[in-house]
Amino acid sequence: MMGGYLEDRFIQGTSADNLYAFYHWQYIDIFNYFTHHLVSIPPVVWTNAAHKHGVLVLGTFITEWTKGAATCEAFLKDEESYRAVADKLVQISQYYGFEGWLINIENTLSEAAVKNMPLFLRYLTDQMHERVSSSLVLWYDSVLDSGELKWQNELNQSNRMFFDACDGFFTNYNWTEENLEAMKEYSELQGRHADVYIGVDVFARGKVVGGKFETNKALELIRKHNFSAAIFAPGWVFESHTDRSEFCKNQDKFWALLSDYLYIHRPVSHLPFISSFCRGFGKAVYWRGQCESERSWFHLTAQEIQPLYYNMETEGQGSLRSSGCMEDAWNGGSSLLLEGTIPAAQNTPVTARIFSLHVPLASKILVTLAYKVSAGITVSLQLKTTDATDCAHTDAQEVTVPIVSPEVLDDGDQLLSQLPHLCGNLNPKGWSLGCSQLDLHGCILREICLLIQRAGEPQDEPFSCRLGEITVLDVAGPQMSLLAVAGLCIYDVVWMRGAGSSPGSTSPHLRLNATLRWDYPLQLVRHFKVYWRRLRGPNPQIPPGPLGLVSKAHSNLYRVTELVVPEPPSLVELVVEPVMRNGFPVPENLWGRRQLSYVEDFAQ
Repeated sequence: MMGGYLEDRFIQGTSADNLYAFYHWQYIDIFNYFTHHLVSIPPVVWTNAAHKHGVLVLGTFITEWTKGAATCEAFLKDEESYRAVADKLVQISQYYGFEGWLINIENTLSEAAVKNMPLFLRYLTDQMHERVSSSLVLWYDSVLDSGELKWQNELNQSNRMFFDACDGFFTNYNWTEENLEAMKEYSELQGRHADVYIGVDVFARGKVVGGKFETNKALELIRKHNFSAAIFAPGWVFESHTDRSEFCKNQDKFWALLSDYLYIHRPVSHLPFISSFCRGFGKAVYWRGQCESERSWFHLTAQEIQPLYYNMETEGQGSLRSSGCMEDAWNGGSSLLLEGTIPAAQNTPVTARIFSLHVPLASKILVTLAYKVSAGITVSLQLKTTDATDCAHTDAQEVTVPIVSPEVLDDGDQLLSQLPHLCGNLNPKGWSLGCSQLDLHGCILREICLLIQRAGEPQDEPFSCRLGEITVLDVAGPQMSLLAVAGLCIYDVVWMRGAGSSPGSTSPHLRLNATLRWDYPLQLVRHFKVYWRRLRGPNPQIPPGPLGLVSKAHSNLYRVTELVVPEPPSLVELVVEPVMRNGFPVPENLWGRRQLSYVEDFAQ
């Protein structure tokens, strides 16, 4: 999109606003980062967001035009050369943690080069399978077995040898239904129909089926003939609409039109399950309903497991819409807003699907919900589990979970006594917090739904319900001992004196830039909070200062940039607090701490 490597290249996020983001992960299996560089490595924020939703990530290896032809002649000249390139592509995917490659050769190949291309593909595919779990190598429909550059818009005898040497085939975009029918009858497919990805250019360039807000027409035909789909450049909803404030609305519209033709995939997760519906961007940063900082931000690694987004009619002329909203949030940058109407004739609750999942449950769980509802509405959660043979909760697949205050539950429960902040009538900024405890045996959670019911007399009832966070906790699990942050070190220190690069910065302060690294099991944490404080400054009579939040970190590595610190001689402390997924606060004596002492270097 737009050449690639835009603000998404910043691994710690950016303060820019109105950027392209993707959050309809439940509809896709594979995310391919495509640019016109020879080797496109997916930015880490995209890889992190995709993996959180169980989606595989591919980079791109592309050659084009005269320069591309020369590149191909060089690396396909012999076995040693093409194996060296394949080995390097495998190493890149291993190092950056993504699953494979789209190979896109957009230039002619000599007789020698085209002979070695399937051998390169087979070697690359075999090495990826051996070294990278769930890896994939796909070939783009471009070159023929003769070496001629001629897009076929289908898999056929002229390009089959490339398909046979890798995991899948990505067709060009100018296909017709006749191409699909021919492939369906193509005997050489040998049951690999799902490995043929029919290319759909959302920009609708050239003679194509559908595209833009009619992309659903292409998906309808692809599904009719039982092939997979490769949706190219869905960033059209961002690029082609100048009013970027309407981006989320346009994106939701686009994927809603395709939803009838896309399977909903269930990301595999483990307890504790937690999501605040944050999409990885926002107008402010919230923590437990309080606004920590009011600024635009974009950081896809901060994206949490995404809910289902839709706009649908319900029985009796009712309606239900699910959308992200940045105007208020519990944690992160957005909440989930459910809006609609309960018609007067409807006596049963409106069922709003929130998550489609695969989460093995413990025998005793605690479910918590942070929410706001409009007047005249009551809500409860519904958990849908695997069939009764696998789940022994009253032999039922649907479990309704009333949202109650903690005093209704067992007062002696260890989890509730240690986590009073998870449930109860805290009511920060109008949020309600509730919880419920369930005894289950052998269940796998498949869906989380919200039941929305009218509290008063039958009438057409417009409603609004804002969900801030849902958690599902193992009651026994949090009893494990908390760990200390280990090995916090500071390196690559750079001092700056001047105004700095941030907007509105004018004072010539002393600024610290440094990299922090520490050890902590990432599977246990939601994120880390990085703080600093002054311990001693030039004036020894001034007492140590309070902790000040620098930022949140989503890995065991963080680069502090342009932090204004006291003039030398001084002593400052940098502190790392783990924020646990299970909600337990980590005592301060287990936080990571490292002091940094500095004096003026007059020799310079």
